Amino acid sequence: MPPTPEQPHLNGAYYGPSIPPNTKSSHRPARRGGGTTCNPLTCCCSCICSCIFNLICQILITIAIFLAIVALIFWFIFRPNVPKFHVADASLTRFTLSPTNNTLYYNLAVNMTFRNPNRRLGIYYDEIEANAMYHGQRFSTAEVQGFFLGHKKENNVSAVFKGEQIVVLGGGEKSEYDSEKGDDVYSVDLKLRLKIRFKVWWAKTPKFKPKFECDLKVPLTTKGKVSSVKFERTKCDFDW
Repeated sequence: MPPTPEQPHLNGAYYGPSIPPNTKSSHRPARRGGGTTCNPLTCCCSCICSCIFNLICQILITIAIFLAIVALIFWFIFRPNVPKFHVADASLTRFTLSPTNNTLYYNLAVNMTFRNPNRRLGIYYDEIEANAMYHGQRFSTAEVQGFFLGHKKENNVSAVFKGEQIVVLGGGEKSEYDSEKGDDVYSVDLKLRLKIRFKVWWAKTPKFKPKFECDLKVPLTTKGKVSSVKFERTKCDFDW
C-alpha cells in the first residue's frame, strides 16, 4: 500500500468566510399588541367625543350656509334700502354764548323729512331721539313722536330745542364761534338715535338701532336783523 499522505500542520487559525456576530440580543421578538395598551372605555369615549364634535361642526356649517342662502333670496326679492333722512329747514332765533360763565342760550327749530325708499318693506320708527350739538358737545335733546312709514312714503316732523346749557369751548373753538357770530351762520350738528323695525308682509323684524348725523349751517334770524344766508336742505348720513 502506498503510504498515507502527511496531513498539513494546523495552527488553529480559521481561514474560511467570516462568522457573523452574535445578534441574538439585537433581534428580540416584539411584544404582541404593540408598545401601548388602550383602555376600551377610554377609546370609546374619545371616539364618541370626536363624532359629536364633527357633528356639531357640520350642523353649524349647514346653518350658516342656509342663512346665507335665505339672506340672498331675501335681498333679491325685497331689495332693501336704508332709510333716508333730510333736514328740510332749520332756523335760529337765539344762539348766544356768555363769555363769563360759558352758558349757551339757544332757540333752534328744525323740520325733518323721513323717507322710506323701499317698495316692499314698511318701517316702524318706535323711538326717535334728536340731539343738537355744537363743537362735539350736546346742548339739547328732543324726543320725537314715533310713527309708521309705508312703502315709498315720506313723513315730515319738527323738533324744537330751546333753553340754556353750559358749553365749555377751547381757544380755537371760541375763535370759530366769534367768526360765525360775525357771519350770523352757525355750524350745528344734529344727531338722531333711532329704534326701528322693518315690516315684511305680516311679519316684523327685531329692533335695530341706527343713527343719522347731519352737519348743518344754520343762519341766525332775530327781530332786528335777518341773515342774508338761506338755509339749504341737508341730506344726513345713515349709520348702523
